[in-house]
Amino acid sequence: MPRVDFHSQVGSRLNYCCRLTRKVLSLSPLGQALKQVIVIIPQAELGQLDSLLWSFSADDFLPHCQIDDELAIASPILLASSHNQMLFDQVPHADVLIHMGSQPLTEVVELANRFERVVEIVSTNELDLIAGRERFKHYRSLGLELTNYDQKGTA
Repeated sequence: MPRVDFHSQVGSRLNYCCRLTRKVLSLSPLGQALKQVIVIIPQAELGQLDSLLWSFSADDFLPHCQIDDELAIASPILLASSHNQMLFDQVPHADVLIHMGSQPLTEVVELANRFERVVEIVSTNELDLIAGRERFKHYRSLGLELTNYDQKGTA
């Protein structure tokens, strides 16, 4: 059964996304290809996340690019402002999809079948909480396996 994980009550969605992405990449077994993460984020926040991935930690390098970049095939982190099936189909493999948009993913069942994991990040912002609850209800109505990880108190 397709699975979607909700990480809720996050203080800073962008910082949390960076930490989660770093954790996913660190789980790649030594000698094997890095896991690949695709982040769908609203266009208004894409530039901020792009900058933050370069600078949020002095100890880590999180190589990334936009999904339509010529380097996308070799990059472990891909940023997208929307779910464009044609661009997603050009990615040879993808392990984790992090969704930071407010609207439910329209093809969530197909995406959940394609990725090892789909993650929804929901902040403590009231509008984001309401939108997150709506996405949760929508995904549940589709019969997806849902798990909520309450991150209250984390950045």
